[in-house]
Amino acid sequence: MATSLTLNGAAAVIDLPRDTPLLWALRDGMGLTGTKYGCGVAACGACTVHVDGAAVRSCQITLGDVAGAEVLTIEGLGTPAALHALQAAWIDHQVAQCGYCQSGQIMQAAALLAENPAPSLIEIDEAMSGNLCRCGTYPRIRAAVQDAAKRLQEV
Repeated sequence: MATSLTLNGAAAVIDLPRDTPLLWALRDGMGLTGTKYGCGVAACGACTVHVDGAAVRSCQITLGDVAGAEVLTIEGLGTPAALHALQAAWIDHQVAQCGYCQSGQIMQAAALLAENPAPSLIEIDEAMSGNLCRCGTYPRIRAAVQDAAKRLQEV
């Protein structure tokens, strides 16, 4: 059964059962592998994407849940030629070590900055607390989010 939605700014139809987790519809159905499988129970944040502007754990919602919605993945946030401010800050602050959790971290941070363009350190920590990084790059993540907020305010 085909499901229509807007994916990374373009109309898309995904021909998978509606009870397919969005994570697998994106990865297997659309070939968008930037969104990662981490825990499968929405506890780690590796699978974070935006649905209608809100950060969600794609392992816990189904394709049917997003019918007609706007879904944004890490692939739609920026391009190599035109990085999003968060992606540029991630590089400048050398946030990634293993890199596995980074797309989820960036998508969570993007939702935060869309809602709160000038978050305090406490607000950053609270917003990012559900996204785990086994490498422990939390100080760099925090610095990159602060830096991206400044960059976005300058635009």
